Amino acid sequence: MPAHTLFQSLQLVTDQTKPAISAPGRPDLSHAALSQLCQTTVDSLNGFGIGRNDRVAIVLPNGPEMATAFIAVACGATTAPLNPAYRQDEFKFYLDDLKARALIVEVGSESPAVAAARELGIPLVELDVVGDAAAGDFSLKAPSLSGNAELSGFAETDDVGLILHTSGTTSRPKIVPLSQKNLAASARNISATLNLEPADRCMNIMPLFHIHGLIAAVLTSLSAGASVYCTPGFNALKVFSWLEDCKPSWYTAVPTMHQAILSRASRNKNILAATKLKFARSSSSSLPPQVMAELEETFGCPVIEAYGMTEATHQMACNPLPPAARKPSTVGIAAGPEVGIIDNDGTLLAAGETGEIVIRGDNVTSGYENNDAANAEAFQDGWFRTGDQGVMDTEGYVSITGRLKEIINRGGEKISPREVDEVLMDHAAVGQVVTFAIPHDKLGEEVAAVVVLREGETAGEREIRDFAAMRLADFKVPRKILFMDEIPKGATGKLQRIGLAEKLGLV
Repeated sequence: MPAHTLFQSLQLVTDQTKPAISAPGRPDLSHAALSQLCQTTVDSLNGFGIGRNDRVAIVLPNGPEMATAFIAVACGATTAPLNPAYRQDEFKFYLDDLKARALIVEVGSESPAVAAARELGIPLVELDVVGDAAAGDFSLKAPSLSGNAELSGFAETDDVGLILHTSGTTSRPKIVPLSQKNLAASARNISATLNLEPADRCMNIMPLFHIHGLIAAVLTSLSAGASVYCTPGFNALKVFSWLEDCKPSWYTAVPTMHQAILSRASRNKNILAATKLKFARSSSSSLPPQVMAELEETFGCPVIEAYGMTEATHQMACNPLPPAARKPSTVGIAAGPEVGIIDNDGTLLAAGETGEIVIRGDNVTSGYENNDAANAEAFQDGWFRTGDQGVMDTEGYVSITGRLKEIINRGGEKISPREVDEVLMDHAAVGQVVTFAIPHDKLGEEVAAVVVLREGETAGEREIRDFAAMRLADFKVPRKILFMDEIPKGATGKLQRIGLAEKLGLV
């Protein structure tokens, strides 16, 4: 029988003696020790009066304790990881919006989250790690909390295990509750897609307050009986030493991280020669085909591009492993939930027709919390509307042509920023690019792009525009090009086209 809760997923691991969590300079934590930590943590929370469906916010640095706290808390309560980089006012908003029952921080934490919690009257739970502890092992202390949890013990199928906010680039962030069933189904889907085995080890460089790292790297690895090497967070200067230390069989990242790794590959040829990846995975934003080809050449392994979002507990579609075909510029085939394309009236479209991508399945949230308007807009006839524009070919491979709200409307001409990105990336001097809309007094919107040049390369705006004009219709050619040292990104490393013009002072 498949697991329907997170704890059941961990209990189905056949060899509990194998490593589950590892980290630089720390002893490994076994699967058996992780299961015991989950039991101890649930008991501790229950003793603090916290039980199933009670929200526990977590503000910890990236690393093994963040990974295990997410897992252990979710076994008996609702875990709510928050970005440690938030300011006090941001923490106050999220803690209040979540109706958090408690906040977990490190012993002695000076995070502004502590002041925000005190201002709101939210009790603190301190996470303590002894000096020689295995990676991810911890204990919890909460002197101000005691009592009996209303719903104690391990979480059940329909209980909410994880709660996250959407990015909120165009509106107030929406609360996405993900049930135990959602979590277990998504881990099962991703593990099957990647054919994970107990011998596999994932190197996690993703932030652990975001769905990608939490589910694809951590939960999927652990439920497959494999292990995850928890780094302190992405650092291009340290990635190759981590590769050498942990000898992973795979890693997952967003495209900007892959590009940063490639920029340092020539300086680490010996480590690359000793690194034997089964595959590398990319998700959370579109991977330029040029970057995919360079990654495959550099690591000598297939690169698997996947398509995910918070509301789907991450993965929706994924390019399959060899010997099946990987199609660059696509996000692969349905990989867990059903995937379809609909028109404006909600009618499912045939292969080759462009419309909105929709999904349904056990990994999809049942709805946003306290947001009837958003739910009415997002759900239709049992399908969840992703807000992405795309097309499916006759073999079921999905191509994303743009975020519906990111599509640039230049005087009625609709332009996919991803298409412009891919053309500009073909220029020899261009290392990274993000195309976005800027306001125009007559056309409504005009095309602009931020370009990061490859190290040692030079190019001017006119040269880049002329290059684009040879390959794109005139209305798609960026009228403004900004050269920057790095692409402006959100906290999770994703490109954020919406609001970029305002962020760069172009409004």
